[in-house]
Amino acid sequence: MPNIGEEALYDIYSKHPQICIDSRKVIDGDLFFGLAGTQVQGNRYAAAALESGAAYAIVDDPSAVKPGDNRYVLVPNSLIALQNLATEHRRRRQMPVLAITGSNGKTTTKELVNAVMSCRYTVHATPGNYNNHLGLPLTILSTPESAEMTILEMGANRQGEIAELCRIGRPTHGLITNIGDAHLEGFGGREGVIAGKGELFTWLAANKGVAFVNTDEDHLLEMSAGLDRIIRYHESEGPSKEVPGMETKVYCVGPQIEVGFLDERGEILRCTVALNGVHNLQNVKSAIAVGKYFKVPCADIAGALENYRSANHRSQELVHRGVSFYWDAYNANPSSVEAALVAFGQVHNPRNSVVVLGEMLELGDVAPAAHRRIALRASQMAETVLLIGEAMAATAKELDRPWFKDSTALSEWFWKQEWSGKTVFVKGSRGNRLEVLLG
Repeated sequence: MPNIGEEALYDIYSKHPQICIDSRKVIDGDLFFGLAGTQVQGNRYAAAALESGAAYAIVDDPSAVKPGDNRYVLVPNSLIALQNLATEHRRRRQMPVLAITGSNGKTTTKELVNAVMSCRYTVHATPGNYNNHLGLPLTILSTPESAEMTILEMGANRQGEIAELCRIGRPTHGLITNIGDAHLEGFGGREGVIAGKGELFTWLAANKGVAFVNTDEDHLLEMSAGLDRIIRYHESEGPSKEVPGMETKVYCVGPQIEVGFLDERGEILRCTVALNGVHNLQNVKSAIAVGKYFKVPCADIAGALENYRSANHRSQELVHRGVSFYWDAYNANPSSVEAALVAFGQVHNPRNSVVVLGEMLELGDVAPAAHRRIALRASQMAETVLLIGEAMAATAKELDRPWFKDSTALSEWFWKQEWSGKTVFVKGSRGNRLEVLLG
């Protein structure tokens, strides 16, 4: 079978808009893409996908095609075909597309903005953290016909990735949460992070897009210098309609965040959000700014924020087997860990606190110093500090703190101890699998 063109592939997709990349999850009528992974070659499962009911199987290996079976679609590269298909679908759908990137807080900001915008619009947003070169096109291709707006979370480990995601998703609006010490190894240091995350603003500048800029965060205002359309927002003791930019008054950041902002009548509207810490305050401010820009009624913005509850191991307060946890173990880098520790320390007595820290990944040469600094900070917040992972081993020995090779070893020890009256703070990268502690 000859390679199929992009237009012909889009015609197939328009008749079978449900995409599947896992042959075990195929349902009737799916369009199966055989993608090459680090451990699995999707082409090998094309036949199984067709047997399970897939309408077509897109493959890039001629040997995977069964002669005479027109349900096989051969392309030069399955991943690029998927990405180009998403780009074409995005081009045909005219709607606001808000891209969210940054070192920390991307997913929480996306969820808060989605909650606010859904009060007035039909919104399609990145599920979970489908924010990479594969997840983003899948998000776009699953956009329902009813959608009036799309929110795309964009993650990156190195320079050039955000630019590529922008090419696929073609955002009309954009927001960078912050610049921190995430993926320093891949980006080549803080300057590399600034350049990589700034690719979103570069795209918006070249395509007459709108950027939301939190001027309370370092670097963001300077990074937005090339843009003509900027929505600035910041904290203020006395929000006023006379001041350019959107203002948020902060009453407290713990144990819950309480903020106020001007409503349509110019009066302060207060709301309480079930999150804490300055780092989460920035996410809340972003949601308010986006909502007000898109003219969501202010009472609805406040209501959405008050009804928001975090999930997916982010900033959750929970009780498991009689132990109180402050759980924030979805992701970790020096900036996010320190911010979460500070927020925790503002509302919890060190004598009644336990801190569990998993190793932080992709830090490169700064890893030893970063882990030591974070462990020292944790020691200011709690009498008991437990450290997990190889990157924490040297620091644990130096500071004489309990160390565990992995989360399984921690769990086996942890549940043999007495934690009555304690609150346990848990933070670490997803690779630590700290959820084992809740098994």
